[in-house]
Amino acid sequence: MRWLCSMDRSFARRLDLTSLQLFVAVCEHGSIGRAAEHEFIAASAVSKRLSDLEAILETPLLYRHTRGVSLTPAGESLLHHARSVLFSLEKMQGELSEYAQGVRGHVRIHANISAIVQFLPEDLAGFIARHQQVKIDLEEHVSAEVIRAVQEGDADIGVCNPQAIMAELQTRPYRQDRLMLVVPRGHPLGARPEVRFADTLDEDHVGLHSNSALYLAMRRAAAAAGRSIKLRIQVTGLDAMCRMIHNRLGVGLVPHRAFELLRAVGDLQAVPLADDWAVRDIQLVARDFAALPVTARQLVDHLCRPAAGNAHR
Repeated sequence: MRWLCSMDRSFARRLDLTSLQLFVAVCEHGSIGRAAEHEFIAASAVSKRLSDLEAILETPLLYRHTRGVSLTPAGESLLHHARSVLFSLEKMQGELSEYAQGVRGHVRIHANISAIVQFLPEDLAGFIARHQQVKIDLEEHVSAEVIRAVQEGDADIGVCNPQAIMAELQTRPYRQDRLMLVVPRGHPLGARPEVRFADTLDEDHVGLHSNSALYLAMRRAAAAAGRSIKLRIQVTGLDAMCRMIHNRLGVGLVPHRAFELLRAVGDLQAVPLADDWAVRDIQLVARDFAALPVTARQLVDHLCRPAAGNAHR
């Protein structure tokens, strides 16, 4: 094991970032000469760096032709990794420069659309009002991808509905939402005080993409009823869903608070969904909350803090 660690360190020390940059440039331009011209360096110097890189890796990276170069299989692999390394370095430089400009923390959050539409704008605004030198990067993903991002370290905190793939992750309760059936005004189902999902399956549905937590829950409920969903249109956002429903292209399930925020999109009605699964938990997810940076822990505490008079918690 010590020998392997020593070998890994030796390999990292021998690699040269400038050589990696030049290798990527040669691949993108298809020619050592054009890459050298673009990078303002002599072609012979580029060629020497590429030869040194091949010697370090002990494998050819390029096929050299009279008209330029093409990648060997090893070169294809190196190009993928070199781009990843250089992208990470650019991202690191950008984040560190923010600290020099006064930023005192950086938190990466991946969240599903329900959390982003319903709760996070106000909650994050409240946190930023008290921590103005903190930068928050927020990305929207379906719940399964949120979990994967946290597992792989691409996000510090996830905000999503519970998933079967959450093993080894820690969770904390954040909010609950209640699903409503949204229909065009005057639709027969709109006259009911509440409706079971099975009673909507004769209707065309407007739904979110097929790997979203909401669509997966709908599919499970339809299967339990021995039916299938007549999914007419799939969209990527709740506002687009409401517009489709307003234009009588189907009915759809929308969280209650999201509907309150989006009801002006069209002439719509919402009926509570009577099924038990219509009340959904939204959770905060992390690999280890105690190991998060101080700023991220402060944000988690803020998001978990009960808000006086907040009926949606």
